[in-house]
Amino acid sequence: MDRHQVFDRNLLLTRRLRALQQHGSSADFLLARAADDLEERLSAVERKFDVAVDLASHTGLAARALQRSGKATTIVRVEQDARFLVGAFPAVVADEEILPLKPASIDLIVSLLSLHLTNDTPGTLLQIRRALKPDGLFLGAMAGDNTLTELRECLLAAESEIYGGASPRVAPFADVRDVGGLLQRAGFTLPVTDIETYTVRYDSAFALMRDLRAMGMQNALLGRSRKPLSRHFFMRVAEIYAERFSDPDGRIRATFSFIWMSGWAAHESQQKPLKPGSAKASLADFLKDVEALEKKQT
Repeated sequence: MDRHQVFDRNLLLTRRLRALQQHGSSADFLLARAADDLEERLSAVERKFDVAVDLASHTGLAARALQRSGKATTIVRVEQDARFLVGAFPAVVADEEILPLKPASIDLIVSLLSLHLTNDTPGTLLQIRRALKPDGLFLGAMAGDNTLTELRECLLAAESEIYGGASPRVAPFADVRDVGGLLQRAGFTLPVTDIETYTVRYDSAFALMRDLRAMGMQNALLGRSRKPLSRHFFMRVAEIYAERFSDPDGRIRATFSFIWMSGWAAHESQQKPLKPGSAKASLADFLKDVEALEKKQT
């Protein structure tokens, strides 16, 4: 499969494991919020699934949300490293970009806040769709393009000011319309995407960056600069952040955007779109009826 490499996936895994070892679940608040949203979204699905997979959500939060929802009989976790797999759920060690799931074998697949860091997101979504049984559901969340916009702007401003140029330091995040297109391209039926945006406030940019390290979310771009950055650089980032994105009480704002996506594996029972030209009433006739009704009322 031809893949455009954006992320150093080995470095990303190393940092996530180091964050797990050093910080545990201290910075899991975003995943916890996503897991709560997942449970709420599953409550609106009027069916139960025999086998569900929690794909690369890195903690047991998504699996436990599945369990609380009562929507899945059997829950299996899939993670890239066994050290993420603490808990009582059945588990498989595998990279989310190379899924070991048999075609048409899973009823429900969920994934929280990891697919935006795959090098082959279209291919991963295609594998997810192929693993679903007919009328199986995929429900996931990835970081959207508004995530960390403030930090990205301040890093670029400080680097341009101090070094006379800038290199990528925050991962490129997807636009919701692009994600909808990816679901369609992967062959999902009834694809739906929407955005949830959260603002988290911090005492300073340093507190935000500490949280990102505790999540293992430092820069893992292959195109990142390897040049060491000075303390002066980070001090300037914090100053610019405070100047541009602070509230009256002095605390700064950080935006996190989740793109939620859902899609189904095709099944004959699903609603089909009408063929072009098959409508029984035309828009022009409808507008004439509305105009006639308005004249009658006046």
